[in-house]
Amino acid sequence: MTAGYADSGDGKLYYEIEGKGEVLVLVHAGFVDSRMWGGQWNDFTQHYRVLRFDMRGFGKSDPAAGPVSRRQDLYLLLQELGIEHAHILGCSMGGETAIDFTLEHPEMVLSLTVVSGTPGGFEMRGPPPSKVLEMLQALEQGDMDRASDLQIRLWVDGTFRQPEQVDSRVRTYAAEMNRIAVKNRTWATADANPLNPLNPPAVGRLAEINVPALIMAGSLDNPEILRAADLLANEIKGAKKIIIPDSAHVPNMEKPAEFNRIVLDFLSRL
Repeated sequence: MTAGYADSGDGKLYYEIEGKGEVLVLVHAGFVDSRMWGGQWNDFTQHYRVLRFDMRGFGKSDPAAGPVSRRQDLYLLLQELGIEHAHILGCSMGGETAIDFTLEHPEMVLSLTVVSGTPGGFEMRGPPPSKVLEMLQALEQGDMDRASDLQIRLWVDGTFRQPEQVDSRVRTYAAEMNRIAVKNRTWATADANPLNPLNPPAVGRLAEINVPALIMAGSLDNPEILRAADLLANEIKGAKKIIIPDSAHVPNMEKPAEFNRIVLDFLSRL
């Protein structure tokens, strides 16, 4: 495995790359870091040259000093590594980034896999979950432990489960990653008002995507995430949608064997 740091212009991005063949890029969710793909690494690197990286403000990458363009950071990373074409797989905020990147650089994308993601401009219906408001309040008050706990409740446990119903190892690992982003105040600094958002936003442009696409979500995630999965599957021509049972926002961490089988089967058929 090769690990290193790439220059994004406003800070260093930590990355790891391993394997041979076509490149598969893994873009993590916006509350953890690239270690969320630990359950995929060995399986995926047997078939592909796999790249994972920490977005600015996460993991081993530099904290964000201000608003960030996530798709531009991804582009600069691929440029620095000399990667011209890749399969792009993103979870949650990483999925939104993958969609934006595909729309902006279609010539670079071999396939698109979106996990628990919403397209830019997607408007959530109904009131936000109460834990979202509590989390924002905890951040404002500087109560980082509570803010981190609420993020794990929101995303790992999901809408329909209590903590004791979830694998404690998954919760503990996610919390370890999450505390870095919370300490760095990454969401408020970098993503609450992102730099140079795609204009017009992706939600109205999904029909422009013309690469093989796989849409995935966990059955126990927020219903609005599942509605977004339906939208993506309906609007992207030929997209395949799979819902993974008994998992929430990070099905790859909860059901790694099933997740890996689905992704590798999708990619092998291209």
